[in-house]
Amino acid sequence: MKRVLSKFIIASGLALGCSVLTFAHAADVSEVPDAEKGEQLYVKGDMSRGVLACVTCHGEAGNSTQDIHPSLAAMPYEYIVKQMHDFVPQGDKPAKRRGKDGAPSTMAAIAGPLTDEDIRNISYYLSLQPLDWETAAQAVDNESLNRGRVIWRGGIMDRGVAACAACHGADGAGIPGEFPRLAGQHIPYLVEQLKLFRSGDRDNSAMMHDLADRMNDKDIEAVANFAAGLRRK
Repeated sequence: MKRVLSKFIIASGLALGCSVLTFAHAADVSEVPDAEKGEQLYVKGDMSRGVLACVTCHGEAGNSTQDIHPSLAAMPYEYIVKQMHDFVPQGDKPAKRRGKDGAPSTMAAIAGPLTDEDIRNISYYLSLQPLDWETAAQAVDNESLNRGRVIWRGGIMDRGVAACAACHGADGAGIPGEFPRLAGQHIPYLVEQLKLFRSGDRDNSAMMHDLADRMNDKDIEAVANFAAGLRRK
């Protein structure tokens, strides 16, 4: 029991640290972002600077219909800003978000040409867009659904895996400025990200690495399936 409590305390400490980093990153923003400029870049890009339109992959107003690309509508502004920066190498340091086996993420080339102002504007625009629940992902009613429900609500205590709901909310809405919304997110995307956290190729959350490292493939697939079917009550 002491071991389990210790692991939970460590995970809670990591969560707090992640939140502080997220707010520290957002604290540098001194001007209110421009949602209209963000929309222009999202929809049309800027080919004169090599900036591609985000809508191609992430869908109209951030509602993706491609299951390998996440829906970004209604995501917390601070969270999107941080993730966009994490795709790009900083000096001689590798990007914190990489693809399988450490390969550059496809987002690296897309986020690279964006200025800090571009990133803030696009992120702000997306944070204001409503999630289209009619086209959002759905859970698959199979044997993994109950397993996912158990892990989401209670974790896996014998392996020190905290309940997903503790940070992402019982309804998967997340916590603005801290943890992303996972409700209605595409299953293949969620599975891929959890595996990248586990392998360390996505290296922008020590807490998520530790949790995913204690989950097997079936655990990951079950949680992703359950999260996709969550809806705000």
